[in-house]
Amino acid sequence: MVSTTTTERTRRLLASLPDSPGIYVFRDAGGKVLYVGKAKSLRKRVMSYFRKSSPVEDNPRISRMLRRMRDFDFVVTGSETEALLLESNFIKHHRPPFNVMLRDDKSYPYVAITLDEKFPRVMITRKPHRSSVAYFGPFASAGKVREIIDLLGRIYPYRKCRGPEPGRRTGSPCLNYHIGLCLAPCAGKIDTGSHRQMINKIERLLTGKSEGLAEELREAMESAASRQRYEEAAMLRNRLSALDHLLEKQQTSAIGIDSLDVIGVHAEGDAANLQVLQVRDGSLSDRRSFFLQNVAGESETEIIEQFMIHYYSTPIGLPAEVVMPESFTRQDVLREFLSELKGSRVDVRPAVRGKRCKLAEMALRNARLAFEQDRLREEELKSRPVKAMADLKKELALRRVPRRIECYDISNIAGEHPVGSMVVFEEGIPRPGHYRKFSIRDVVGPDDFAMMAEVLRRRFSGQADEKARAPGAGAAGEIEDAISSDDSFAARPDLIVVDGGAGQVSAAVGALAAAGLKGVPVIGLAKRLEEIYRSGQAQPLRLGQDSPALSLLQRIRDEAHRFAITYHRQRRDRAMTGSILDGIPGIGPARKKAILTHFGSPERFLAASRDELEAVPGLPDKVAREVYAFVHKFGQTPSANI
Repeated sequence: MVSTTTTERTRRLLASLPDSPGIYVFRDAGGKVLYVGKAKSLRKRVMSYFRKSSPVEDNPRISRMLRRMRDFDFVVTGSETEALLLESNFIKHHRPPFNVMLRDDKSYPYVAITLDEKFPRVMITRKPHRSSVAYFGPFASAGKVREIIDLLGRIYPYRKCRGPEPGRRTGSPCLNYHIGLCLAPCAGKIDTGSHRQMINKIERLLTGKSEGLAEELREAMESAASRQRYEEAAMLRNRLSALDHLLEKQQTSAIGIDSLDVIGVHAEGDAANLQVLQVRDGSLSDRRSFFLQNVAGESETEIIEQFMIHYYSTPIGLPAEVVMPESFTRQDVLREFLSELKGSRVDVRPAVRGKRCKLAEMALRNARLAFEQDRLREEELKSRPVKAMADLKKELALRRVPRRIECYDISNIAGEHPVGSMVVFEEGIPRPGHYRKFSIRDVVGPDDFAMMAEVLRRRFSGQADEKARAPGAGAAGEIEDAISSDDSFAARPDLIVVDGGAGQVSAAVGALAAAGLKGVPVIGLAKRLEEIYRSGQAQPLRLGQDSPALSLLQRIRDEAHRFAITYHRQRRDRAMTGSILDGIPGIGPARKKAILTHFGSPERFLAASRDELEAVPGLPDKVAREVYAFVHKFGQTPSANI
């Protein structure tokens, strides 16, 4: 048996395992799901983990999983296909650490159609898929998607405005209507049925079913010309030209096969790369590359099978044929699973000869190359921070490699709502759990030097009266300050970086001296020329733009700036919205959010008429009238800076 302790409950479960298809779930001591697997025979599959002669005992990943495993349960299904579907659902819900997880080599854009809206939109998206939206793609580049969207918009003038409802607040059609790129559903110039017909034609184009669309436009153009409606005919001619251009692009690189996906996989150790070549309407239209992590000793067949249930999580884009590598041995089960998902037959088979075989070889070759490139990329990324820290030690003449670097920044507008930020990089890697925020207390007016001194003094003297946590530990990091006993404040930095020049460095050095901290070097990085200011040095240091040390300092400085300005905006927005909406009778947090979401800014809310207030979703008419009366009770519109 693999080195793990079987509890009495585990022994009883092992004895009761049925010789039936189903899924099994391994859990740790806290009940967290570690791994979800499926089996044709639950008894044979699960027992194989606990036999002394089991080959899995030589697999370190499985041994590690079994050492953590304290319990398991199982679900019996009627068939292997049902088990596959149930395994998919469990993995999506629990995201077990020892199951195959996809890591796409980049975020691919899709063309999305919002079918759940009264007047659907066609747009570019990289967001996770929703069931109420139709997705087409993915595409290799955003530029390619934008070109397709532009062509579709010229062929079929669907609405281009954002949001689930068409139109602007003014109620008048936008410029797209006046230049012929929209039929203005916001003004009632096209009904839902006609607009939906356009969307259906766009769907046909995106799925490669373009038969009859060009003829339809040509007939409409000729009809308009025969009725001497030449402007309409010219518009239809332009749409026909755009359609011809789109169809020409779809026919490039035709290989004579209708529509299919070709799968190639290469696995080594605990990682794998999987390639999907997409053939659509006779053309090799795209290639997708995925990196699979935490492969717990699975064979190529198991890797591909788990990948498929992730990749084809929705039937949209699922072709009628999927070509597998020759090593894949479970065509029947996967064919039944995909066919049930699509609602029509999906043929799953290996490539034997001809063009399919050449495509399969191409997919395998690309998987091997991508795997090797990713391994080299990972090695380079791991070594980059080490090189940067060594370069930083050399360029700044430091006594030791700066393994912990803290960077500070100040954010305010003319002294209003001033805040400070502290970000931490260890071994060249961000440590968000050690980031801290400071609300400036003692400085009045726009004095960045004094604010920087206050932040450093409080950081190193422990003069804080609010307990701090990591920014992710509470609601968006609401806690502003820290006491010296927390993990981040207890650590001693090897280097302190401030966002600014000689003045900020001088203020920081003075604060450290007042706090009794000695021996920690302080530098400032000024944005304009990216000059490095050092304490006691009259002239700033300039590094080459290709310097690893400068690149690391820029990353740290930019992160501190982002962190500070985000917190400053939060405080400023709270102050503005609180001063205007707090205290109004009948307005609680939910209605306050509805008002600000509807109007977009406090100024627009103050300028709103009674009718506009009554139009706010979720705000009763009576409450809207009371709000209007309260805001205007002095006979004039108040300032947004109340």
